Amino acid sequence: MSNEHQPVKEIVVVIGPGSIGLAIARRVGAGRTLLLAAHDEKASQTAAEQLRGEGYEVAVQATDISDLAQVEALAATAAEMGAVTQVIQAAGVSPTQATIERLLHVDLLGTAYVLDVFARVIAPGGAGIVVASMAGHRESPYPREIEHALATTETSQLLALPFLQPDRIGSSVHAYALSKRANSLRVQTAAAAWGKRGARVNAVSPGVIITPLALDELSGPRREWFETVREVSAAKRFGTSEEVAAAAAFLLGREAGFITGADLLMDGGVTAALRAGELTTP
Repeated sequence: MSNEHQPVKEIVVVIGPGSIGLAIARRVGAGRTLLLAAHDEKASQTAAEQLRGEGYEVAVQATDISDLAQVEALAATAAEMGAVTQVIQAAGVSPTQATIERLLHVDLLGTAYVLDVFARVIAPGGAGIVVASMAGHRESPYPREIEHALATTETSQLLALPFLQPDRIGSSVHAYALSKRANSLRVQTAAAAWGKRGARVNAVSPGVIITPLALDELSGPRREWFETVREVSAAKRFGTSEEVAAAAAFLLGREAGFITGADLLMDGGVTAALRAGELTTP
């Protein structure tokens, strides 16, 4: 019997299947194959078993996005499995968890690798989402030459930029903010390359979302600042992974077909409070 009329299998790549990555996967994964990728293979296998128990079709591939060869191997696997219709980049580390160097290699360089590599395999009509952070809006805009360099520097040369040298950055908090601003800017420029394949890519910049990563931050040295954030923000609360997933699913879906290269800030009003002078940066 011919397979000529069999539908092409749709592949959704989920890089960083933590709380937010999994919430997005559940929103968009029904009827598709989810390919989970994370540095921690054990965590990925646990997430995969959970999703399989909920009825999703899931595969796993260990991937450290700070390693270009591993990102290329992930893209090759995805393309061999079927049509790569959606890519979710939700991997990252937090200022409390990581050194300046690790933050730059994972959150900044790793995301740039994902944008570059998947621009070559994303299917026509496909879409990608990068989970950035309100931190990228906290210290921005940076001087024009810095923003231009973050947006357009060849990926292999990114970490050679003078202002990205650890001794110039000073702290992991600033490294995180720079990395997340770079995510937004790289999405904007990557949208042109993705567009050549008839695909879109956007970013979403959440505020404080209650996840294990966020709980590390909330119990860390910036605990008091986060409590002030909750009190001062318009929403008067922190967010949930499901809220981020709803926004991401919209940006990945057909209704957002005219949106690409954008960054959706969803922080409950924290950045607004900063701009209004009701809150200061930590």
